[in-house]
Amino acid sequence: MAKILYSVTMSLDGFIAGPGGDMSWLTPRLGPNPAAEALVDRIGAMLIGRRTFGGDDPNAGTEKEGAMEGAWHGPSFVLTHEPPAEPVPGIVFVTDLRAGLAAAREAAGEKYVNVLGAEVARQLLAADLLDEILVFVAPVLLGDGTRVFEHAGGTDIALARISSSEAPSANGLWYRVVR
Repeated sequence: MAKILYSVTMSLDGFIAGPGGDMSWLTPRLGPNPAAEALVDRIGAMLIGRRTFGGDDPNAGTEKEGAMEGAWHGPSFVLTHEPPAEPVPGIVFVTDLRAGLAAAREAAGEKYVNVLGAEVARQLLAADLLDEILVFVAPVLLGDGTRVFEHAGGTDIALARISSSEAPSANGLWYRVVR
């Protein structure tokens, strides 16, 4: 059965997007990263938040536009309360977290369901449905924006390190959620 992985690049001060969802900070920090590149073949489906799906793509208009710098092509499920009236080719819109996760898991087979979107990751953590977290830490301080994980009042969720990697663009930290 597919494991659920949240993979994300964040600034050293814990932001995944700048103010207003700005992702332009990421473009100069994308570069050769063997751990990130190897991940693409291990993903069987994507579960994507609506804001992430409709948000800023730092590679818009280039050959690297899209998920995983344009390298990802496969089943994609977007979690939203308001699916668009017109279908979007290659995208399945789902309105329920558990139903969307079940569909993504089925599509992924034995590979990962990769989560894109901080809010979806928060919901999965709260529901005890997230298995692993892979964070690439970029060498930049943004100071404001969307935090990778934010929970008013705090939450203590234990993690166990699976691996770590180094790359000039961002160091990777891979954890398993301890249950």
